[in-house]
Amino acid sequence: MDKVHNGMKATGLPGVAWRKSHRSSPSGECVEIARLPAGQVAVRNSRHPLGEVLIYTHAEISAFVRGVKDGEFDDLLRRPDVL
Repeated sequence: MDKVHNGMKATGLPGVAWRKSHRSSPSGECVEIARLPAGQVAVRNSRHPLGEVLIYTHAEISAFVRGVKDGEFDDLLRRPDVL
């Protein structure tokens, strides 16, 4: 695997195991994640599996997941047309 970087194509990450939440919609509106060999996490749009990916360090993804668990992003779950 070549050097990983933000914006690279998912096809540049052969052999990684992509997964998504069991809460994802049946119509495929979700993101998928994959742990990379060096410990980073790749994120892609499931509707564009061959498209670009974002690469996060372990520290970055850890901070995000902890923030989600703490409810810091719950406001994003509200529909934009409902105040």
